[in-house]
Amino acid sequence: MAMAGYGSPTGVGQNWCDGSPTEVSQVNCDSKTNDVEEQAAAQQVNLNNADEKPYMCGECGYRVAWKSYLSRHMRTHTGEKPYKCDQCDYSAALKSSLDQHVAKHTGEKPYMCGECGYRTGNRSSLSRHMRTHTGEKPYKCDQCDYSATRKSHLDGHLTKHTGEKPYMCGECGYRAATNGTISQHMRTHTGEKPYKCDQCDYSAAQTSTLKDHLAKHTGEKPYMCGECGYRAAARSSLSRHMRTHTGEKTYKCDQCDFSAVQKASLFQHLVKHTGEKPYMCGECGYRTAHKSTLSRHMRAQTSENPYKCDQCSYSAASKSILSRHMKIHTDATTLTLQL
Repeated sequence: MAMAGYGSPTGVGQNWCDGSPTEVSQVNCDSKTNDVEEQAAAQQVNLNNADEKPYMCGECGYRVAWKSYLSRHMRTHTGEKPYKCDQCDYSAALKSSLDQHVAKHTGEKPYMCGECGYRTGNRSSLSRHMRTHTGEKPYKCDQCDYSATRKSHLDGHLTKHTGEKPYMCGECGYRAATNGTISQHMRTHTGEKPYKCDQCDYSAAQTSTLKDHLAKHTGEKPYMCGECGYRAAARSSLSRHMRTHTGEKTYKCDQCDFSAVQKASLFQHLVKHTGEKPYMCGECGYRTAHKSTLSRHMRAQTSENPYKCDQCSYSAASKSILSRHMKIHTDATTLTLQL
């Protein structure tokens, strides 16, 4: 019997050809048929009908129907990144991630949107982009009326029904429902910022953050609010803005009744439960739960004042301090008008 830790079924007999469960109908290894895709599809149907997930992770108990899926999952625990770029030191856990990265070296963007001229290096990105025009949400939840433009978004939503969080951080024990979420979390420990701007030296920990930055170069703001005409460079920014009209608080805490308009606000709240302080100052060892707090702390060390008053030469280390300063100008203007 195979061991769970090695990604094998825990109590299901093995077929020597491919390591698949013998309780589910298998494709004959010596079959001479040329229709390989038909065989693979038949095998998937058999697994679906059997409702089997015989492959289990020995680290966290996560279960899947396919051995290859389990192999990918195991890399979230081991940190293994077997796919290497031959032009730089980038490496990835998935081949698809490497393919997307390689396009940054070649600059090739063969896929173009017929609606707005947007170009991209891979077909899947174009498919996702097209949904911003069509509004299509093909990924449906089978337990409620939720639908999503991306499968990863649906996967994240489904965990609200199951409560499953199979991905765990080896540094601090933080658990997440999706591989993407745990990958983003790990960057709070490593400081890694893999997403690079091709027009300046800016880099980001998340691709959505880089997209927001790129809009500063282009000035493009394609997303518009139908209520007030507000325009945004990123769809996520428009979504956040719309909640100022609806009052919707979509981000729910799973440990209390707190809810928030923005995901960042929920993250800030969650540290009250975990006590986690992943952000650390390299100068003095000061630790904090929030990246913005660390940024303010670092400015206090360097005396940097990036927030400038547009009416005088005053500058401040934080936006809140500048806001207090601005009242001096507004109060003075009010007094002048009264006189």
